[in-house]
Amino acid sequence: MKLILTQEISGLGGPGEVVEVKDGYGRNYLVPRGLAIAWTKGGEKQLATIKRAREVRDIADHGKADEIKSQLESLSVKLPVRAGEGGRLFGSVTVADIVAAVSRAGGPQIDKRRIELGAPIKTVGAHRVTVKLHPEVSATLALDVVAA
Repeated sequence: MKLILTQEISGLGGPGEVVEVKDGYGRNYLVPRGLAIAWTKGGEKQLATIKRAREVRDIADHGKADEIKSQLESLSVKLPVRAGEGGRLFGSVTVADIVAAVSRAGGPQIDKRRIELGAPIKTVGAHRVTVKLHPEVSATLALDVVAA
């Protein structure tokens, strides 16, 4: 099955790429979740707009990504959240919360789609968050979740 990806999918490709996947994976997982659209002539036109939007969002070169990486890794980010007994959070920390905390701490603007959480953050304390800035550059952000 030929599909056009609309979002980044690790191991498969990025937005705007045409990929060939097994029928069941495309029909049952990618298309219903809005991660891909069927490849058609009309889809080719959407492909151009997806690629233009991706180019605007992406960090253009490796040097710029390294500069942003050094800024993020030197940054100390504190995120105050509501917590209950024993340091458990009411809910969890989202990527939007992390982006807002980075900008409040004086860090660079980052796209929330670039943040990769290994597991949901549901406790107070120090956590490590990976930010994929470029296909070859990833930054590790030190996030300190504190009770508000």
